[in-house]
Amino acid sequence: MVKIYTVQIAVAHRLNITKDLRYLDTTVKSGDKTFAPTWEMVMGHKKGEISDEQYTREYYTMMRGSYRRNSPRWDEVLSMDEVILGCYCRADEFCHRYLLAEMLVRCGGTYESEIQNLDDLAD
Repeated sequence: MVKIYTVQIAVAHRLNITKDLRYLDTTVKSGDKTFAPTWEMVMGHKKGEISDEQYTREYYTMMRGSYRRNSPRWDEVLSMDEVILGCYCRADEFCHRYLLAEMLVRCGGTYESEIQNLDDLAD
């Protein structure tokens, strides 16, 4: 089953892994909409209008719907050897990439680590 890594997009650019076949941009701005939150969620959270708990509930609800509508894409990600989930949020912040990683773990994947340097990736 898939090994799951997470990374801040700025780090992914610095490490030159954004073109890696394992890399999956999960942002509403530039990523795969199958796994992205909405702009309303992102901006509401940034403005303090949506709590971490509210965001989590809303994102989980969105992803359950996404799985029903886009199960082939979810299956594709789950069948990968490794996936690197990218988002703009800093590593020390609340972020949907960690929520998505938790969901993929519940589907049988294993969470490995947040990538800070290339040594964090398995060979």
